[in-house]
Amino acid sequence: MMMMMMSRSGGNRVANTAVLVAKGEVGGSNQWGCLVRAVYGGGVRNGSSLALSEKENEKHVVEKKVDAGGNKEENKIVSYWGVQPSKITKQDGTEWKWNCFRPWETYKADLSIDLKKHHAPLTFLDKMAYWTVKSLRYPTDLFFQRRYGCRAMMLETVAAVPGMVGGMLLHCKSLRRFEHSGGWIKALLEEAENERMHLMTFMEVAKPKWYERALVITVQGVFFNAYFLGYLLSPKFAHRMVGYLEEEAIHSYTEFLKELEKGNIENVPAPAIAIDYWQLPPDSTLRDVVMVVRADEAHHRDVNHFASDIHYQGRELREAAAPIGYH
Repeated sequence: MMMMMMSRSGGNRVANTAVLVAKGEVGGSNQWGCLVRAVYGGGVRNGSSLALSEKENEKHVVEKKVDAGGNKEENKIVSYWGVQPSKITKQDGTEWKWNCFRPWETYKADLSIDLKKHHAPLTFLDKMAYWTVKSLRYPTDLFFQRRYGCRAMMLETVAAVPGMVGGMLLHCKSLRRFEHSGGWIKALLEEAENERMHLMTFMEVAKPKWYERALVITVQGVFFNAYFLGYLLSPKFAHRMVGYLEEEAIHSYTEFLKELEKGNIENVPAPAIAIDYWQLPPDSTLRDVVMVVRADEAHHRDVNHFASDIHYQGRELREAAAPIGYH
């Protein structure tokens, strides 16, 4: 009972003091600190100072700086955990400025790949996959027409989904069955990341309108769930459909190149992110970017048709070595 009265008395004294401070009858922070110490014996002031110091250490952020190329650099938040990224440099010793990918993830695209290869649909599932992709092409042509930059943006938003879905489902399957995937988890996630880099590149070239962004959100949401269900029901159908989707992507980028060569689309300098990712020459143009992206799509076409063939033979993907790093 005595403790409760003391607690109430102390609380009232702090409340009364706060009123005095608000009215200006107590002046200065020193007097406020003295009054708090009088109530709680000085523990509150010391504890609050310590908490403030910890918050400052955890949430201290260095100001953003902008380099000569206009790229914003954000220094990492300084925190108690001390997780700091290592400093990475290029081969010439200059600092690596990209956080979304590292120098060892860059490569030179294989432009010699056969772009005309096609899998003739023979089975019912193959024909279903083929005509599903074909049916998606017509509304895309109608909506984007010859705005190939925005068209590429939409295409890459969709194309980056299958690798992520397939890799995720194989990952879960590997955990359930306590078995390796034969490298296919990494191969499919690598494909998804590559397609995402295509999107990041074309975002530097095309400036999508608000309704195109809204369409991307809608299409991605529908396609992700549809492909997820399709992969659960029939992986061979899912991979075959992606193979045909990549064939359509090759066709779209070929048309993109024709428009560039005719001068209907300005052949602007290649974005810096594309130059570093594909190890392109510094004077590369949009045409060079489209060519390496088209080559990537041809490789993804081969990988997915190959994966579908494995399933058609009644075998699992882990029984065949995955084409990791196939560019």
